[in-house]
Amino acid sequence: MNIEIAIKDACKELKKNNISSALLDSELLLSKVIKKDRKFILLNPEKKINRDDQNSFNDLIVKRSKGKPLAYLTGIKSFWKYDFKINEKVLIPRPDTEIIIEQVLDIYKNKNNVNFLEVGIGSGCIGLSILKEKKSFTATGVDLCQDCIKICTYNANKLGVSDRIKLLKSDVDNLIYRKYDLIISNPPYIKKFDLNKLEREIKNYEPKLALDGGLDGLSVTRKVIKKSSDLLKTNGKLILEIGYDQRAPVKKMLNKNNFYINDIIKDLAKNDRCIISTKK
Repeated sequence: MNIEIAIKDACKELKKNNISSALLDSELLLSKVIKKDRKFILLNPEKKINRDDQNSFNDLIVKRSKGKPLAYLTGIKSFWKYDFKINEKVLIPRPDTEIIIEQVLDIYKNKNNVNFLEVGIGSGCIGLSILKEKKSFTATGVDLCQDCIKICTYNANKLGVSDRIKLLKSDVDNLIYRKYDLIISNPPYIKKFDLNKLEREIKNYEPKLALDGGLDGLSVTRKVIKKSSDLLKTNGKLILEIGYDQRAPVKKMLNKNNFYINDIIKDLAKNDRCIISTKK
């Protein structure tokens, strides 16, 4: 079988299973299997595929048909300017989360030697991207999941920033008293009883730990805000990703914990996505 026929058959199978990006997914999965880039796939439609590669490709197409996210099948997700290694233990980075990086770079464009904390480091996509952009910044990343720490360590080494970040498997509550210039977090903020309403790609495959925000969707956010009040320097910033309907309760929590609100940033869909606050 050649590349053109393999892609055509795979695309048909994915479309039958309501995968909207069927053609692109087929090309990227075949690229992974034969260890060539997508350009090679497009320029060599007549190239024959050996039997082992064909079987591996078919296996990936079956998994994609069932809704397993492309990023978990390829093991890589592009975010900001970089490719991050991921697996099913870490949340897949979303374009909307790049807002946090944009805000950090804007707020600190004229500042050096900023020491920041990321709560819930995951793959490291947010914190490591910031370290790549700001060579004088240093960071601490915490996560409850050891697999996340392992993946983040890999990505930090790959991006050449491992000497500027300290990674800890810890709950934010257990962090010792220390003053940071900035704290960032994309905490889990889906209400527990809304998890089953999510798309199958998310609810069946992405880690619940990174999604489940408790009964009101704010249990982790509440904890991060409370602890950040102790961990931040006076005038230090707290930048949080929030759910589209969480603006009012999060503002209330921040005010109660001695923060004032600087700005609330909307995502591309015009939903509230990021809240910037300063410790009084």
